[in-house]
Amino acid sequence: MASVFGTDLSLLLLLAGALLLIAEAMAPGAYFIVLGIALLIAGLVGLALPASLGVFSVVIMAGVVLAVGSVTLYAYRQFDFYGGKGEARTSDSESLKGATGRVTERVTASEGQVKLRSGGFNPHYQARAFDDEIPVGEEVIVVDPGGGNVLTVESMAVLSSDEIDEELEAGREATEPEAKNPGRDADREPETDPA
Repeated sequence: MASVFGTDLSLLLLLAGALLLIAEAMAPGAYFIVLGIALLIAGLVGLALPASLGVFSVVIMAGVVLAVGSVTLYAYRQFDFYGGKGEARTSDSESLKGATGRVTERVTASEGQVKLRSGGFNPHYQARAFDDEIPVGEEVIVVDPGGGNVLTVESMAVLSSDEIDEELEAGREATEPEAKNPGRDADREPETDPA
């Protein structure tokens, strides 16, 4: 069996993998998990290999590190254990316009707080009322994100469904590419063949 500094290589891989997994537990964020699992499994496989393989055991352990590392990385990305895909996060303050949530502290013209349903990592925002005071527990919609941590909100009870539909339609029109206008081509005179 191969040795490094007088210690069996498979034992070193096992210890390195275990240390990386402990480091991952101390500071989560998927920095060490993939390599830690790969080294740990390779170390276990190396301990199980017969000593008669010699140099081939190193090649086998290297292959195990690559194979297990690839499978672990795929599983990590597929199952999103740490929530790194960011589906529920906002990209900028403008994306908060139209977001809904609930009032957690009474919202007035000068103070208050809301918790948005899709408000990102920290969904709690300082809020100001658009018109009237909004009591705790009331559903609200963001009418102006304000460009920072203070949102202007309005109670969902105050808004009629027509106003909400108009705002949603205006938002869709602003984000959709220009649709082809079939009427514009109909105004053209058909070209005639001069032949």
